[in-house]
Amino acid sequence: MSPLNREILRLAIPSIFANITVPIVGMVDLAVAGHLDGDAAVLIGGVSIGTLLFDLLYWNFSFLRIGTGGLTAQAYGRGDMKAAADALFRSSGMALIIAAACILAQWVFVDLAFLVVKCSPEVRELAEGYFHVRIWAAPATLTLMAVKGWFIGMQDSVRPMITDLIVNLGNAFISIVLAMGIHAGPVTFRGIGFDGIAAGTLIAQYSGLLYALAVIFTRYRKVFTGYSASGVFRLFRDREMKSYFKLNADLLVRSMCIMAIYAGMTVISARYGDMMLAVSSILVQMMMLFSYFTDGFAYAGEALTGRFVGMERPDSVRKTVRCVFAWSMGVAALFMVIYAVLGEPVLHLLTSDGEVVAASLEFIPWLVPMPVIGCAAFTWDGIYVGATASRTIRDSSIWAVVAFFAAWYAGRALLSPTPDGTPEIAVHILMAAYMMHVIVRFVYETALYKRSILSEPFAR
Repeated sequence: MSPLNREILRLAIPSIFANITVPIVGMVDLAVAGHLDGDAAVLIGGVSIGTLLFDLLYWNFSFLRIGTGGLTAQAYGRGDMKAAADALFRSSGMALIIAAACILAQWVFVDLAFLVVKCSPEVRELAEGYFHVRIWAAPATLTLMAVKGWFIGMQDSVRPMITDLIVNLGNAFISIVLAMGIHAGPVTFRGIGFDGIAAGTLIAQYSGLLYALAVIFTRYRKVFTGYSASGVFRLFRDREMKSYFKLNADLLVRSMCIMAIYAGMTVISARYGDMMLAVSSILVQMMMLFSYFTDGFAYAGEALTGRFVGMERPDSVRKTVRCVFAWSMGVAALFMVIYAVLGEPVLHLLTSDGEVVAASLEFIPWLVPMPVIGCAAFTWDGIYVGATASRTIRDSSIWAVVAFFAAWYAGRALLSPTPDGTPEIAVHILMAAYMMHVIVRFVYETALYKRSILSEPFAR
């Protein structure tokens, strides 16, 4: 095995182990809701809509991780540790400001969100309760985005892996205990029901942040020597802030576009009843399984591309792209087989409601071809982030959201004779629209690879 492939695996494998726990959280939340006393479709819908509200917030701020990772990786490649430290200070400060704004605006945000998000009154009540508990984790959640991006940029994938394991496994365990209770010898805790799902997330996020800060203050203390409080504040007023804001503005547009697609999946499916909302939510969870594996290689591509751009080595960038894509396509092949063979057993893990499982089985065939296109698109995202080619990332996302909604409205016009249509047909159209947006992202970024990755970053 070549040294480059060994380096890719060194960076990718810890990220994959961490990412594996991400869908566990979503699946556990859905499974806990699906096994609580009450209407399973309503409970699953409550978790799904509650999670959607946070996605509407947090996905918009994913630039805190993305921008920090790319800038830090390039600084690392140049050997400029001050620039690397500056990137973390700027992104962490911005994370805390955004988190405070989110907490203050939580009630206004919920009211505005439900002007767009349509669901039954029962689902809305559960979703609102979920949101108002979990929102208090915003400072930890947003700061962790910045810190994990910084770790990746520093070519360290082990520390973010441990952070994610603490957050995600802790989230799953604590949510189960708080929601469903525990019986261990003389200790009996009956649980607090549905609210325990959000409370588990709250506790887990702060646990992960405490660990990440401990790592920074021990392992990376030397990187941050020589800073004073006034010096940190000056970072938000110097000339570099202009380029920092430009990069993050592009990435913010990208996040909003991708969020619009995932929100569209949930909002549209909610219009067709609680059953189709539950089915759509489960399909999205299953559909994203492969991304948590291929994202490990996308993160490796991000770290190495940024490092080699900082070192001004375009040949190494080209080799990195080839190797990372080879590993990513291996992931795609594996998950095509998993979806084709194990689709139904996974559904039974997510809910014990036979009606939800039966309704979901019809749509499993859509999942089989998705990894090929999805793995390629997600891998390109990591490479473009490492090169801080934010304009291309932004534009590809804009075209992707256009493609998604164009496919949805065209499909509904052709296949649904009435505005409400048939719920099952609507979900088929949604799956086709999702696939179309991924195709557009892949094609656009492939077409601009030579200009945006191999040329422009080295001409700055």
